[in-house]
Amino acid sequence: MHRYRSHTCAALSKADVGQTVRISGWVHRVRDHGGLLFIDLRDHYGMTQIVVDPDSPAFKAAETVRGEWVIRIDGTVKARSDDTVNKQMATGEIELYAQEIEVLSAAKELPLPVFGEPDYPEDIRLKYRFLDLRHEKRCTRTSSSAARSFPTCARA
Repeated sequence: MHRYRSHTCAALSKADVGQTVRISGWVHRVRDHGGLLFIDLRDHYGMTQIVVDPDSPAFKAAETVRGEWVIRIDGTVKARSDDTVNKQMATGEIELYAQEIEVLSAAKELPLPVFGEPDYPEDIRLKYRFLDLRHEKRCTRTSSSAARSFPTCARA
């Protein structure tokens, strides 16, 4: 298996149910629902929900994980029940039950959130421009064909 991933976060589907997979990415959000931990993991391709139950060997590591940390997860793909399917996510029909979590890079708390928070005053956004550019409302990816359509002088 590859050191960091066997699949991207957006690649998992019901066809993968029962498989042991490895994915890596940034921690988007961590939620604790009565001892059961849910981690939304994102990469450049999409997002996958990770489930860590208290009996899992990964639970101790999952309790320490925070937003924007980079982690690698090995786990088993399981289908969500009909009432928990999330049609808003490409991977909304499955969950990845974590068996192992490795923290690849811990991050300090960001001065302004990259995802999901309201806009901040312009002076704060300018000070932390490198983070503001990652905000989901401002983040767009330019394809190489679109970049080639610009005049050469504009790319210099």
